[in-house]
Amino acid sequence: MVKRPFIRKQKKKKHGTTFWDNEYKNSDHLQLSTEHSEDLEKFTRWIIRRKRGDILGVGQSALDVGCGNGRNLIFLSNTFSMQGVGYDISAEAINQATLASRDLPLTYTARSIAGLLEVSDNSQSLVLDMMTSHFLNEKERLALRDEIHRVLMPGGFLFMKTFLADGDLHTRRLLREFPGKEKYTYIHPVIGVPEYVYTEEVLTEFLAEKFIIHKVYRSHKHVLKGKARKRRTVSIYVEKDFH
Repeated sequence: MVKRPFIRKQKKKKHGTTFWDNEYKNSDHLQLSTEHSEDLEKFTRWIIRRKRGDILGVGQSALDVGCGNGRNLIFLSNTFSMQGVGYDISAEAINQATLASRDLPLTYTARSIAGLLEVSDNSQSLVLDMMTSHFLNEKERLALRDEIHRVLMPGGFLFMKTFLADGDLHTRRLLREFPGKEKYTYIHPVIGVPEYVYTEEVLTEFLAEKFIIHKVYRSHKHVLKGKARKRRTVSIYVEKDFH
């Protein structure tokens, strides 16, 4: 009898929506927090200092395009008594968000953020795009920007956080080793889907076509002794003109 060599069974890779559903159930690759984003809290403090707390007040609504488990909408509702609408591609994330928001005026839908947003014109005082729209292609990113402009009320704000290509060694490696079809796009080696990375110049020009740009915050400590550390990110505060 010929003895067969031992072959370790490989786990089947999960891509796209399946990946995110699995992560929200088991967190095999990412650390998904239930605590709200410190960057979002920083944004709300800035808004209040500028005496624009009206966008965070009772009766105002926030749309989160990539809400995950609802943590940031829950923060806005608990802290400022806001209403909210959340979209996420993961049904598991939406289930978790719904359970965590039982007593809050928040609604969630499992859907892609590509295409028309299911909210009325000028109905949202705040839109969140936090580490989400970089999964869209160029045409979809353009359409989402225009949809966000449509649904924001005059004087409303978009708070956006995304990866930053400038000076990021991880981005440089991913673009080189896993190139996508679009410039500044790579195929994520774990999730298996295209991911786009902005330069600051491209991002600000892209948003300035529709919005007033107020603040840009870039993360630091991304390189130590020539070696890559955490991914570099950028947060940007932009306003829909009153006119």
